[in-house]
Formats: sequence, C-alpha cells, structure tokens
Amino acid sequence: MSLSMDRGLGRRAVHHTKVQETCRCFFLVGLLLAGMSLASDLVYRVKEESPSRTLIGNLATDLKLGGSPDSGVTYNLASQPVDGRFVDLDRDTGELRTSDSQLDRERLCPEEPEQECWLFLDVILLPASLFRLLKISILVEDINDNPPRFPAASIGVSVAENAEPGSRYSLEPPAEDGDPGVHGVQSYRLSGDHAGFSLVTERTGGGGGSPVPWLVLQAPLDRESRDLYQMVLVAEDGGSPRRSGTASLTVTVTDVNDNCPRYTESSLNITVGSNATVGSPLARLLATDPDLGYNARIVYSYGDRVPASSARLFSLDSSSGVIRLADPILGSTARLHRLTVLATGTGCSPVTAAVRLAIQPLQPAPPRVSPRYIAVQSDGVVYLKESEPARTPIALFTVSDPERRRPPRCYLQGPGPFRLAPYRAFRDEYLLETSQELDYELMPEYEVTVVAESADGLALRTHLKIRLLDENDNSPVFLQPLLDVDIEENKPAGSFLARVEASDADSGRMGSVTFALLPGALPVFGLDKYSGVLTVAAPLDREEQEKYRILVKAIDGGTPARESTATVLLTVLDTNDNSPRFINKDFNFFVPEDHPSFSEIGVIGVMDADAGNNGWVALSILNGSDQFVIDTGRGNLMAKAPLDREQQSSYVLWVQATDGGVPALSTIAKVTVLLTDVNDNPPLVLFPQSNLSFLLVAPSTAPGSSITEVYAVDKDTGMNAVIAYSIIGHRGPRPETFVIDTGTGNITLIGTLVKNDYGLYRLLVKVSDHGYPEPLHSTVIVNLFVNETLSNESYIENLLRKEPDIRIEESLPETRTDPFQTEVNVFPCQTVLIALSGLCFGLLILVFGLVSYVSLRKRKHRRKNFCVGEVDIPLNKIASCTSLKKSVI
Repeated sequence: MSLSMDRGLGRRAVHHTKVQETCRCFFLVGLLLAGMSLASDLVYRVKEESPSRTLIGNLATDLKLGGSPDSGVTYNLASQPVDGRFVDLDRDTGELRTSDSQLDRERLCPEEPEQECWLFLDVILLPASLFRLLKISILVEDINDNPPRFPAASIGVSVAENAEPGSRYSLEPPAEDGDPGVHGVQSYRLSGDHAGFSLVTERTGGGGGSPVPWLVLQAPLDRESRDLYQMVLVAEDGGSPRRSGTASLTVTVTDVNDNCPRYTESSLNITVGSNATVGSPLARLLATDPDLGYNARIVYSYGDRVPASSARLFSLDSSSGVIRLADPILGSTARLHRLTVLATGTGCSPVTAAVRLAIQPLQPAPPRVSPRYIAVQSDGVVYLKESEPARTPIALFTVSDPERRRPPRCYLQGPGPFRLAPYRAFRDEYLLETSQELDYELMPEYEVTVVAESADGLALRTHLKIRLLDENDNSPVFLQPLLDVDIEENKPAGSFLARVEASDADSGRMGSVTFALLPGALPVFGLDKYSGVLTVAAPLDREEQEKYRILVKAIDGGTPARESTATVLLTVLDTNDNSPRFINKDFNFFVPEDHPSFSEIGVIGVMDADAGNNGWVALSILNGSDQFVIDTGRGNLMAKAPLDREQQSSYVLWVQATDGGVPALSTIAKVTVLLTDVNDNPPLVLFPQSNLSFLLVAPSTAPGSSITEVYAVDKDTGMNAVIAYSIIGHRGPRPETFVIDTGTGNITLIGTLVKNDYGLYRLLVKVSDHGYPEPLHSTVIVNLFVNETLSNESYIENLLRKEPDIRIEESLPETRTDPFQTEVNVFPCQTVLIALSGLCFGLLILVFGLVSYVSLRKRKHRRKNFCVGEVDIPLNKIASCTSLKKSVI
C-alpha cells in the first residue's frame, strides 16, 4: 500500500465520525498548504516481513535536529492508512520503526511486481515556529518468501506418434512467482520417467522476460507400444535457499494411420444345413487394426470374382464381417460356394480371406425331447441334496417324433447312480430318478445324456448336469488318530509339542475344522483352535510324570457340528537334572576282622531319579581305594586284602556316586567300616620273659604270701581279651605248695616250707583267653628255687636247661555227643545223671562269669594304680626276678 499525499490521498479517504477529528484534519490541511514551500525529502530502505519494532531511520538525526524530549520538536504523521499502519513514528525522538502489521511487498505493490515498491509518508514538524513538511520515501525491498506456483496442478501435451525427433512443445501455462527479479522463476527441469524427452528454457522479450519451458522430443514414438508418459515439471527460483514448485506433466501420444488390417484367420470352412433359417449367422470374419478411431475402421466386402448367385445367397455385413443366409436354400442351389472377403482399412490396401461354404442336404429330423424338471434346476444345472434317498425323481422327459414313424427309443448315457424308466408308455414319457443313495464326497457332480433315437437311427441328445448339494454327513478325520510325541523335560513354556491335523470331506463351512482339548485335560497343555498346534504352558518334570495321555477333538462347522477324537501320547524324555541320591546320609558297616577278601562288607544304596544313562550311577572311592573296592553295579563294598583290627579298627571312606549324564552330576556319602574283633591272637606272656628265669624263695616265707605273678596281654578285645591263668603241670619236692590265681596270675605260697621242701620247683602255667568260637592259649614255665641262699648258680642253670619233665595234669575236654543218638544198654540212673550234669554245668557257668567279672575289675584297678598300658610289665615283679647268669645256689 502506498501512503503519499499525491497518490495515497487521491485513492483513499479517511473517514472520521467525531467533530474534533474533522476540525483537526482541516487544520493540518491548512498547515500543509501554508508550508508547501518548506517541504523536504528523506529516503529509507527496509526489507519486507522485518520483525516488529525494526528501526528504519531517525528523522531527528538525519535532519540534525534535537532528538530529546527537551528539544520541543515533535514529529507527526500527517495521514494514516485505512487498512492498517505499517510504520510507527515516535513523535518525540523521531525514530521510525516497523509496526505490528507485517510489511508484505507483494500486498503493497500487487500491480507492478517487477518494479520497485515504495511507501510514501508525510510528516509534519511542530511547533509552528519550526513547522516543516517532510516527504518520507521508504523502499520496501523484496525477500524470497514465495515459491514458484503453477496455475494448474497438471499440464497435458499431445504428441503425434509420427512426430520427428527435435520437435518442441510449449508447456503452458508457465509457473508464477510473487517475488520479482532474481527471486522469481529462473529455471525449469524434468523429474520422473522422462525417457525420450528433454526440456529447454527460453526467455520472452529477447531474453529479458520470464523463462518459458519447452518440451523437446528426443526419440521416435510408437503409440501401439506406449501411448502415455507421466513426468513432473519442476520450477525453481533464484533465491538462497532456492524454492521450487511442481506440476504433473502428461504426454499423450496421438495415433496416426501407420497400421493396416490383418485377418486372424485367412481361411474358413463352413458347413450349412439345407434347412438353415434365413438370417441365421453362418460365419464371422475378423480382421484387426492396432490403430485407433477412424484409423482403425475396417470395411468388409466381397471380391470381384465372387459369383453374383453366391453374393445373393450369403449376405456380408460390411462393418462386422458376419456372413448370414440371405435366401432359402432350394434343391437347385449349388452345394459348394467359395467366397473371397476383402478387409479394407483407411488408406490401406485390402487384405483377403477365403471362405468355403458347403451346403449339406436335408436329413430326416431326430425325435424331440421336452424336459420337465422336478428337482431344483437353474441355468441347465439340476441340484440334488446328497441325503436324497434312492428313487428320488429328477425330471420327466416327453419324447415325440415329428415324422410320426415308429415309437422312438429313449435311454440314458453316462455314468452315475441314475436310471431312466418309462413313466407312461402310451404317451412316450420317461422319468429320470436316482437309482441309489448319493454321496457328495464320492462324486459331487455328474453329467448324463438323455438320448432319444428314432427307428432310422437319428438321435437327439439332451445333456444334463446334475450337481449335488453337500450336507454335513462326515465327521472330521484325523491324519493320525494316535500320535506319539516326545519332549525333553524342563522345556520352557510355550514349547511346541505336536500338530494334530484333521480333514473333513464336506465342503465349505461344514468342512472347516477347529480343534479343542477334551474336558479334564491338564491346564499345562494348550491347543491352538485353528492350527492344531499343541504346546506346553509350563516346564514338565519327568520325575513327577513321564507319560501323558492327551485327548484332542476335531469339530467341523456344520449344524449340528460333528466331531472326532485323537489321542496324543506324550513321553517326557529325561534330562540330567537330578543328582544321584544315597539312601542314607552316612553308612556304618560292622564286619569281623577275618572277613574274606573280596567278600561283601555292605551294600551302599544309591538311586537317581533320572532314566537311561542319566540314571546310571557309578560308585567310586575317593580315599582308601588301595584297601577297598566297590562294585558299581550292585553297590557292594569289598576289601582288597585281609583286615586286621589290631592294626586299624575302623576306616572312614568317602564314596562318590556319579551319574552318566552330560555333564555328569555327583554326590558324596560318608562310609564308616568298623572291624569287630575275632579271636585271632593268643595271650602274649610278658612276665616271666623266659622259661630259663627263676626266683629265689626263702624258706621263711609265710604261707599266703604272693611269690610272683604271671602277666600276659591279648591284642583282641572283649571276651577275646579276658585272660585266665592255670597251672597245668608242675615238678618239685612238693609242687602243690604253690597255687595261681586264675584271674590275676598271682602265684601264692599256701603252706609252710620245711627242710624237705627245699629245691627247684617248675610250674607249667597255661594262659588262656575266653575267645569265641575257640579259646586260644599260651604256656610259660615259672621256676621257683626254694633255698636260704643262691650259692651255685651254674647248678641251677644246668637244671633249667634240661628238658623239663613236666606231666600235664589238665584233663581233656569232654566230647559232646549227639543228643539224638540212642544206646541199647542204658544206665538205670540216666535221668538223674543228666539232671545233675545240667545243674553242675549251670553252676560252672555262674562261677566262671563271677570270676571273669572280678578278674576284669581287678585288672582295671591295677591299670589305674600303675597308669600303664595294656602291654606294660609291673616293675615290682620284675625286681624279684633274677636272671640265670646272676643267680647263685
């Protein structure tokens, strides 16, 4: 919009309603008229669409006037635009700035886009003493704020297919751009599929005007190969960055007559019955021309050599090429006609086709058949339900012979469960019906032919198509009614198990099959309704359950639905997820020390919940494998060599059970082997140490005095180590003078020694244990020399070295007899003797038990007093013993 006193005020008027504003306008006009001689001009520049409050210029600075409020000068706009103010003038400082209204060059100067756009303002300086009229000119500079635009979204160009390469076609209308100069449209280009075309741009007005695009043909065209080209025309301006606009460009290739007609068939052989109806079509000649419209127009005509009689008998349609019978065929009509048909196109030489028409003499007419359908029939197809029973009527056929000869014969041709039987013989009616039950799945459709044959052999065939309507008479059939499936245990949820497949012989919706699990199925299994995929919803544990029986039913889409059942036998395969488990946490075995080598000590029970190799367990000894061996198959623990409790009384073994899985799992158990004692050691006499040692006994020894003792130990334990002492033989002046304590081995003097008792006493002492099953014993000779002094040691030595002639006084053990043995001569008091023997035997056992108990208590008491081990020798007794080398008589 241009605001000036000579242009703007001439075109626009300011309307005010208030009286004060009207008076002010008259006053300003008067001042303007009075100050025309004081006018001056200022020129400024500003870019369009500058932000609000952009500084354009300072009038006070440019006029070298005071720009402060104290100067007293005010700057007043003489007029305001009607449709908005584009600049603001500070009346005190003289600063000229853009207002809130956007400054748009294209709106201010729409009539002269290529010329400069000016905004004119009149400013009055007050007070009256400084009155001055300023002419302000503001050049609004253009920016590239408008893209090129095509007046139409699409441009169409027609190009003849015979156009020469290099032909040019103007693309109208060209693009427009609201911006002038370099910001306007500068160039054009093509995009998309523009093969065979290019683009040139020319400027109007001798090169100084707007650019105009021209489409240039680069290659020959063929409409029959391609008749349409689609591309995009792009217009670009010269701004930075560049703006562009597009329009779709469609090139249509127009047809020229560059093709001639051609026959699809150049020769035809036609047979025409002599009873053909006038006007019935006999043949059609077809010629084609790839051109369009008038260029593709074809005219058919007979050649000059076609006889006039043939042309009269057979008419030719010049536009369609159809040959029709024009006159009735008489007996005198020629039987063979040869026609030459010309097809002529626009500007083309005609092409020819040869037609051979042979007239067949009239034959007797066959019988006539009139069908009347009982079943549903449509478009020549009879529909029957497959559930229809046998002898269901389909159609009734009435047969007649127009020649009125003998009655015709009517019969059925074609396979199928149908029969044609006379219905009313005197009226030549035949009934077509089913002969057995129908099955859609066996054969959904039949084609039968009803033949009516006259006596002359002329036959009329009526073809009949019978289509069965399917019913839901078939249940779904599983491809595998019994399905064996394996799955490894611990498979994640959602794992695939199997896919059950079933089909239904019915059609359509009745043949569609869905699947479901039977009620009572475990929730751990899931079945997809449509695909039949069976999955597991949670991991399975073979040790909980190894076999599953899953019942699946298939349901068809019929009403009512039919269903069938399949069985899925699921076997959970084992994985090595269980370690071997011993039946006991610890094993304790008691075995006698004389247990034979490689004999069973005990069975180490172990089990593994897994199966196969995963459940096969091998046992091995982690320690002590040099002494023990274990049978892996049965778990028998055996010793490799004889065991000796006296060397080691117990063994602690660590046995490892390892399964056969990959990777293998193992468990360790503690096995304790405790050796029980066997009486395999005889008592060992520790004192006296030799049969050649002796002890000097003074004759003054008081009766009851302890002379010495025999001390022995036994490596066995328990009753096998309880020792009893006894004198089984003795030699000396009065051998019964000395007795031995059976429990302690103390030898005691029981009588007063006299002169006749002097001399060497040799006592044979038996040291026996209480072992089971047979006691073991040792013997030792105790030598006692009764004398006042030891004067002749060599004499005693000679006596001791001689073989002792000691008579064993111990009685032999009684031999037990068979209680079931019977003797003929029985002692009269046998019963009394048996009773007394039993009583004595009981008393003997009681005494033996008491003696053993007392001996054991004394032995323990003695061990406590001397604080020595089981094999220690009492020192006080050894001090009384004198060796042979030191003793004297």
